[in-house]
Amino acid sequence: MLKLNRIHHVAIICSDYEKSKHFYSEVLGLKIVQEVYREERQSYKLDLEVGDQYQIELFSFPEPPVRPSHPEAAGLRHLAFEVDDIDEAVSHIKEDGIIIEPIRIDELTGKRFTFFADPDGLPLELYEK
Repeated sequence: MLKLNRIHHVAIICSDYEKSKHFYSEVLGLKIVQEVYREERQSYKLDLEVGDQYQIELFSFPEPPVRPSHPEAAGLRHLAFEVDDIDEAVSHIKEDGIIIEPIRIDELTGKRFTFFADPDGLPLELYEK
């Protein structure tokens, strides 16, 4: 049987590299591990650390096609980040002018969560520990 250890990384393609780099590193506070410009592909690759286990790879490509996400399209639904204090996280994100949905309660776990979007409209979730 195949044994998967964990998710290694999540790759995201953005339409405006500088805007998305700022969003993920400054607004969300993810640590930049490495940034590389690949001339042959006219593309940046930015490795961002989430906690000490996971990584997001942020890519830029010239004129990437738009991915449908509303109504809920097939494919990746959203990317969820665990936080210790959802009220503090929401307050921090709102300081940067990010629109965020009201906090809800997961009816199955009783945990609080909310949604917002990255600069390209990718749905992101905050889920309280």
